[in-house]
Amino acid sequence: MLHYQIEFDEYRQHLIHVTLRFLAQPTQILSLPTWIPGSYLIREFAKHIESMKAYDEAGRQLKITKFEKNQWRLYNTDYELITVEYDVYAYDLSVRGAYVDQTRLYVNPACVCLGLQDQEHSPIELEIFLPEELKHFQIATGLSAKSLVKGRYTLKADNYAQLIDAPFELADQTRFSFEAHGIAHEFVVSGQHAMNAERMKQDIEKICSTEIEMFGSAPFENYTFMTMATGNSYGGLEHPNSTSLITPRDDLPKADEPAEPSADYQRFLGLCSHEYFHSWLVKFIRPENLATYDLNKESLTSLLWIFEGFTSYYDDLILYRSGVISQASYLKLLKTQIDRYLQNPGRFIQTVSESSFDAWIKFYRQDENSNNAGTSYYNKGCLVALCLDLGLRIKGSSLDLVMRKLYENTQKGIQVNERTIFDICQELTGDHWGEQINHLINTTEELPLDQLFPEFGIQFELKNEKTLAFGLKVAEKPEGVLIQQVRRDGAGANAGLSANDVIIAIDGLKASEKLLNKYAKQQGTFTVYAFRRDELLQFELQGGEVYLSTVELVVTDQSKAEKWLKS
Repeated sequence: MLHYQIEFDEYRQHLIHVTLRFLAQPTQILSLPTWIPGSYLIREFAKHIESMKAYDEAGRQLKITKFEKNQWRLYNTDYELITVEYDVYAYDLSVRGAYVDQTRLYVNPACVCLGLQDQEHSPIELEIFLPEELKHFQIATGLSAKSLVKGRYTLKADNYAQLIDAPFELADQTRFSFEAHGIAHEFVVSGQHAMNAERMKQDIEKICSTEIEMFGSAPFENYTFMTMATGNSYGGLEHPNSTSLITPRDDLPKADEPAEPSADYQRFLGLCSHEYFHSWLVKFIRPENLATYDLNKESLTSLLWIFEGFTSYYDDLILYRSGVISQASYLKLLKTQIDRYLQNPGRFIQTVSESSFDAWIKFYRQDENSNNAGTSYYNKGCLVALCLDLGLRIKGSSLDLVMRKLYENTQKGIQVNERTIFDICQELTGDHWGEQINHLINTTEELPLDQLFPEFGIQFELKNEKTLAFGLKVAEKPEGVLIQQVRRDGAGANAGLSANDVIIAIDGLKASEKLLNKYAKQQGTFTVYAFRRDELLQFELQGGEVYLSTVELVVTDQSKAEKWLKS
């Protein structure tokens, strides 16, 4: 057994002290992951490790040498019991890292606990020691956890892979428990908030029950939601039997939360639904090459349009099916997804399968050109799932049945490859789906939403009501109008304006967003002055607006719509 001891005595300096004890191989390699499963970006967690030392059984210090950016080597250990100690700087208030201060101790073991080469399958015991003044903190984790003494916890993991995919939090917490189809669930919230716990319990239980019903069973025996309430942070990361969420406190249900959830609360419910769905699709059902991880480098796949896109389709649909939101609210959420797709010029440049493959270098590294050059495997993947679902239903099947088939296959040890969705669709309908699916995922042609919606009693109407002055996305600042993004098809780009330019004057008048919108509606050429860095530049700008497409979804036949939405 590998034994980790974690202490938080220096939490005011945001330091975690780790002691690792193990029976070493003659030449022992230690390493820390460079990324965390579920978040596709090399994050270089090893940069936060400090003061590493190693000792033998007699307490003699051993030489430990770093030979890669995230790997260390111990020599001539002769199967001795070795102790390795080090500190980790932990001040990343996100769902992917580690964060410690006087209010919260949060650890993703992927960025804190070194792994041992050739001992990845060894059982693990992790002990947590709290300083005296924080011993009142409660613990939340998906791992088995026991406490025989106040302020001291023992966690168990079957192996290193399970350890690094199970965060834990210690804090003052609001919590409640419930069961969904006989499975115990824990819901935990930390941070300052005024959550209506009864309303939250009522809604989250419906969501969890609906997702379990959809698949027929769950790939976990218990589940924990860990939520950190903040001012404006937002995000989530899935784990096999838990999820870590961070949300604006205003998104939590209020004491007077209306029967139809507010838009803010809907957003949080959608986040919970999304990450919970990942317990099936990502943590259990996986791309073949991600069935086991290489944590030292990128694990590339062109299938994130399935794993994130399908999840993004079902997260809001589940809210409606569970009865948590109305049909009108669901269609409004779906309209937002479609509008986002239609207003993204990058959809004509990058396919959704390319977007999936490039996630490591593009999606998680957004810049001012991302909207011009790329598409989102979340957003377009969601709409690909919608098109597949509607198309399958026309043939007497559904995407629900595809999901159940994926689940059944995985229970038999069969994971997902490039052909899986094609083959399952053919199996369910008897038709070949090569041309249809290739059109959706491997081309930049428009999705056939206008053809599919009418089959289900929904009128699909495109409108061009919104405009973007000169094709510029801007924000008013004290120094002028800051350009955040420049669309390539706009007058601003043609004039040479660029992201991060600050417009200070238009035709001799002090620049404002209102003035920019006014001039964009006029004909003619205008002189614009803007700072690029610290240099003043002059531009000749032609009047013109870029129209942004939006869609209206109107139910014309309720019975046809419910055949899609309700089942």
